[in-house]
Amino acid sequence: MASPIEVIVPDIGGFKDVSVIDVLVKDGQQIEKETPLVTIETEKAAMDVPSPVAGKIAQVKLKTGDKVSQGSVILLIEPIAAAATSADKPTAPAAVPDATATAAAAAPPSDKTPAASVAPSSAPGKTSPPAAAAAAAASAAPAPSAAPAPRDSRPAVDERAFSRAHASPSVRKFARELGADLGRVNGTGVKGRITQDDVKAHVKSLLIAASAAATVSPFPKVPVVDFAQFGVVEVKPLSRIQKISGSRLQASWLNLPHVTQHEDADITDLEAARGALKNKASQEGVRLTPLVFIIKACILALREFPRFNASLDEIGENLVFKKYFNIGFAADTPNGLVVPVIANADQLDIYEIARTLASMSERARAGKLKATEMQGGSFTISSLGGIGGTYFTPIINAPEVAILGVSKAAQKPVYERGAFVPRLMLPLSLSYDHRVIDGAAAARFVVFLAKMLGDVKALL
Repeated sequence: MASPIEVIVPDIGGFKDVSVIDVLVKDGQQIEKETPLVTIETEKAAMDVPSPVAGKIAQVKLKTGDKVSQGSVILLIEPIAAAATSADKPTAPAAVPDATATAAAAAPPSDKTPAASVAPSSAPGKTSPPAAAAAAAASAAPAPSAAPAPRDSRPAVDERAFSRAHASPSVRKFARELGADLGRVNGTGVKGRITQDDVKAHVKSLLIAASAAATVSPFPKVPVVDFAQFGVVEVKPLSRIQKISGSRLQASWLNLPHVTQHEDADITDLEAARGALKNKASQEGVRLTPLVFIIKACILALREFPRFNASLDEIGENLVFKKYFNIGFAADTPNGLVVPVIANADQLDIYEIARTLASMSERARAGKLKATEMQGGSFTISSLGGIGGTYFTPIINAPEVAILGVSKAAQKPVYERGAFVPRLMLPLSLSYDHRVIDGAAAARFVVFLAKMLGDVKALL
């Protein structure tokens, strides 16, 4: 195995007993040529001493605070050629140390950063002919032209503050690579000197701050209250469905400008017809609920006003008109709200719609709906008629652009032909995306829908 090479302090302009302010490598470290080894500080400037060869560090001879002069040993290194040979063969070529030393000498030192010198740790031998030939070839070879540097897209730094920062050249280079402004970095080294760890900590803090800013909601937070201080409490987790639907409803409410248009539909004649169809519905094995007729009426309205059966594209600049009528309906289940979708509802008669409604509602309550049965909706109906209430503001099931809310029908006096007569009135609440639908269009839609609910023949 070849002996390690001594890397020594090069000519540093006649200065003696200069301070080592930073040791940048450690024992066992694999390094490349020109890797900074130590930072020394003269009376005029701080400078890094780079390695003249690539290889594995055998032993670092210096520590922070030591005094060095030209010729002082920095470390012992096994050159990469010797390291590779020692791994493959039991013995190393004797010419390896001299060859690496010659290669190091062929590289001109920088004006600001002195190049370290190498010397074998044992008595040097004569240069072999192959090594001399290699050195001659290296010195004769033209230096490759530098490739044009890519345009730096990193944010600009305060160059004046950067130049005044108390940091070594290697730390300055490291900061440049990361785009860090040394003028903003707090140094923790000797005499407040900025170290690589200081730069890393500064960049990390900036990344954490940026990440936190990205996750901060632009809306004021709801106050956090310890409810237990006021009495006994019980905490129950939200169901999986509630967690999923909750985030989607919030996203829709925040991203879509909601407006709700209300109207009353006279369904007196519709109820009479529904009662007359009970026997036939029984024979079909279904129950005709008001929702069946509401779905039929909505399809007629969507055909008349196709904008309500559309969606904005992903960039919000085009409207996608759907030629199908997939009607979703909000189903109340023990685990939360789900929206089954009746695909191609326009192709079904009232009995087929009733059968599909009953089947999907039952499977929704049992949690047995398929994912595909809750996708592809073009318009949604949320009916609370079986529970009660008058009007409400349903939240649009984005990316749809409208949703119909239905409340409980009630008998109301309606003035007709000079007298008040009792009529069964159904409250309707149409929420719509104001980016796509204006108020006049929404009013026309809901008036047309109310008219269709009063026209039984059009629904059958």
